[in-house]
Amino acid sequence: MALLNKDRLFPTDPSVRDIARGLYAEVANLPIVSPHGHTDPRWYALNEDFENPAQLLVAPDHYVFRMLFSQGVPLEKLGVPRVDGGPVETDPRAIWRVFASNYHLFRGTPSRLWLDHTFETLFDLDQPLSAATADVYYDSIDARLKQDDYRPRALFERFNIEVIATTEGALDDLRWHRQIAESGWNGRVVTTYRPDSVVDPDFEGFRDNLAAFGELTGCDTGSWRGYLEAHRRRRAFFRQHGATATDHGHATADTADLSQEAAAKLYAAVSTREATESEASLFRAQMLTEMARMSVEDGMVMQIHPGARRNHSAGIFARFGRDKGFDIPGRTDYVQALKPLLDAVGLEPNLTVIVFTLDETAYARELAPLAGAYPALKLGPAWWFFDSPAGIRRFRELTTETAGFYNTVGFNDDTRAFPSIPARHDVARRVDCAYLADLVAGGQLREDEAVELAHDLAYRLAKNAYRL
Repeated sequence: MALLNKDRLFPTDPSVRDIARGLYAEVANLPIVSPHGHTDPRWYALNEDFENPAQLLVAPDHYVFRMLFSQGVPLEKLGVPRVDGGPVETDPRAIWRVFASNYHLFRGTPSRLWLDHTFETLFDLDQPLSAATADVYYDSIDARLKQDDYRPRALFERFNIEVIATTEGALDDLRWHRQIAESGWNGRVVTTYRPDSVVDPDFEGFRDNLAAFGELTGCDTGSWRGYLEAHRRRRAFFRQHGATATDHGHATADTADLSQEAAAKLYAAVSTREATESEASLFRAQMLTEMARMSVEDGMVMQIHPGARRNHSAGIFARFGRDKGFDIPGRTDYVQALKPLLDAVGLEPNLTVIVFTLDETAYARELAPLAGAYPALKLGPAWWFFDSPAGIRRFRELTTETAGFYNTVGFNDDTRAFPSIPARHDVARRVDCAYLADLVAGGQLREDEAVELAHDLAYRLAKNAYRL
C-alpha cells in the first residue's frame, strides 16, 4: 500500500492534470536551493548519526508538537525540555508511540504530506502510521539511522541539496560553519545574520547581549556609532562564512528614519535602562532602516519576517522557553510601515528586501502592489502557517496579477526538520505546476512559457534573489 498518490495536488480535470504532470516532470528532480531555514549546522559539521526517530522527526518540529499539545498531549510526554530542568519523558520509543497513536490528528495538514513523503521515500515504509504500527516504524527508522548513508552529509547529498542556509544570531561564533569549511566536504552550507538579540530591547538579556556584542567586535557598544560599527563587523564576519542574507523577525513591519542625533538619543535610552513599549517599538523600526542601509553598502539580501506574536502563552514560555508552538500570526500593516525605509533606500539598485507575511489579507491589498512598484522589494513565499498546498496556491492567486512571478523569490522551506526539506520542496513544485497548468489551460500562458516558469519557481528565482 503506497502512502503517496502520484497525482497528489494536481488538478482533478484530466486534461489540466496532464499538463501539470508534464510540467512537474520537468522540475521534480532539480537541485534544491534552500536559502532560509533553521537546520542545525552542527549536524553537517560533526556528521554523526541522528539519535533516534523521535529526535529526528518529533523533537525539532513545532508543527508536530503544537498539534499534539492542542489535543491534550503534555509537552513533557514529548520530551520537550523544561526551563527549570524538571522531569520530562526521556524514552524515545515512548515519545514515538505517543506521536504514532495520535497521527490521525494530522489528516488534511501539510505535516501529514511531509511526513508520509519522508516515510515512503526515505525509509521505504508503506503501511500507515498508527498505534498498531508504531514499533514497526520505530525499529525500521532506527535501524536506518545507524547506517552511514543516513548521516547528515549523506542525506544532504541524497536530497540533492545544492546549497542550504542556516540562521545564526549576532553573537554566534559560527564554529560549526568554520568546521564544515575546514572538513573538505563539498556540501555548501552558509549562514544568515539574525541580529534580533541585539536589536530588540524586549529580547531577554538585551543589555547583557549588547555588552557581549561589544566584547566580540571590539566596538564601543555604549555609543550609537560604536553599536552600528559592531553590526558592520559582524556582518562582514558572517559573509566570511558564506552569508548572503540577513533576517529580521519583528512583531511588526514598522520602520523609521530618525536623524542620527535622535537615533543616538534613543539608543542611549534603550541600552541603559528598561525600554518603554514605544521606545522599544521605535528602536526596532529604526534598526530595520539601518540594516537596509548596511545592505546597500555590503550587498547582503535583507529578509523581514514580521507578524508573529511570539510566545503567546506566558505559561508555556515560562515553563519551556521560546519556539514551542505558541507563536501566533497577527494583523500586519506594510504600506505605511515600510514607507520610511522605502523613502530612504527603496530605489537603491543594490538593495533586495524580501518581505514575508503571516497576514494573508495583506498580499493583494498591500504587498503585491508594493513589490510591483519598488525595485528593492520582493515577495517572500507563503511562510510558516501557510507553506501548505492551499497557502501556496492562495499566494500565487493573490500576488501574480499585480506583482507577476518575477517579483517573487521561489520557495524556501524554513524548517528545523531536516528530513522534511525534500518533501516541502516537492509540495511547492507540485502546487506551482498545478497553478501554471490552469493558466495554460485557460489560455493565459503558452506551454513553453509554463515550462520556463516552472524551472524559475523551483530553482532559479531563489538562487538569483539570494545571490547564491
